[in-house]
Amino acid sequence: MRLMLELLTRFCKTPDRDSFFLFGPRGTGKTQFLRQKFPGAIFVNLLLPSEFAKYSANPESLIALVAGVGSQQDNNLPSIVIDEVQKVPALLSVVHDLLEKPQGKNLRFILTGSSSRKLKTAGADLLAGRAHTIQFHPFMATELDRHWDLERALEIGTLPVVWNSEDASNSLQSYIGTYLREEVLQERLVRNLGNFSRFLEVMSFSQGSSLNISAMGRECQIEQKTAEGFVELIEDLLIGSRLSVFQKRAKRELSTHPKFYYFDTGVYRSLRPTGPLDTPENIAGIALETLVYQHLRAWISIKDPKLTLSYWRTRSGVEVDFVVYGKEEFIAIEVKNSNRIRTEDLRALRTFAEDYPESKQIFLYRGAQREMHHDILCLPIDDFFKNLDPRKPNRIIQSS
Repeated sequence: MRLMLELLTRFCKTPDRDSFFLFGPRGTGKTQFLRQKFPGAIFVNLLLPSEFAKYSANPESLIALVAGVGSQQDNNLPSIVIDEVQKVPALLSVVHDLLEKPQGKNLRFILTGSSSRKLKTAGADLLAGRAHTIQFHPFMATELDRHWDLERALEIGTLPVVWNSEDASNSLQSYIGTYLREEVLQERLVRNLGNFSRFLEVMSFSQGSSLNISAMGRECQIEQKTAEGFVELIEDLLIGSRLSVFQKRAKRELSTHPKFYYFDTGVYRSLRPTGPLDTPENIAGIALETLVYQHLRAWISIKDPKLTLSYWRTRSGVEVDFVVYGKEEFIAIEVKNSNRIRTEDLRALRTFAEDYPESKQIFLYRGAQREMHHDILCLPIDDFFKNLDPRKPNRIIQSS
């Protein structure tokens, strides 16, 4: 299913004039989006060996580039995009210095990155608050519009580089290999790449589950400190994240362990080994939950980054998959890979509603009918995806 990706509208909101960072995993379409959004921009692509060598050896070369472009444009300077800025963190100090100068108010730098590891480790200057930070995500269903296919998304995820591939399975395997080779091995982020590769696989068994780093360390035969460092690296590489427990005004004893998710359903499936003891239903259920998770993350980052996404779990094991909380939103969401609505499936949402009567509850399932049960809105999950549009003024529960 090859698409003309340039014809699809991405929902990312950028500042009108200010400089900004655009962070997102590789293959999400950051560069393509910026070329469409800023057709006159000057690009510095640090993935190109020549560009990397030039700016690694002399970051101040950027000053000459800015001066030269300004001269050519009669002081009407276009945006300057530095692609994969984490490759040369020293460039941030040069950018900061340029923005601090009087002519800096007429400059706009757009800095993309698919990893924050080297920026953090080097203590790099993140422009001291002079630039916004924007997150970029895989496709949302509403971005794909008529090309959206739920079953396909559950199998391969929604990374543009994979969605538009003629061999999605091979593209996913190559995707993970590229991250290991270019972001981990070349940057020397770990001492033992084999241990880290094994850890990525073991982490896939924790997808959508409470994170037990000690147990994963034992499984991989590595120290707990190393395992904790691997989890942090996965987050810095932007390919996975932890989901904390919602604890505001808690009335019950709650779990304290975060859950873990890889950022894309296809990436999760490609890392997850399968065998005779694995049921397709179990993996499909986690894949469906992951697809909801990545859509909620994208919706929040575009709609209102002040919103928080978490989950709720009591010590007794009553769990709600997601909680969206903010000034205009307080919604508990449960996801089930089932075409039926069973009373027991609504129990966690009803318990949450007892503790938080101000909240709204949504039950997402694979059925075809929109129904109300015990004041809980039960939605066909495909309808939810097709109506989750951050451009609309509606709230989540109204837009569905």
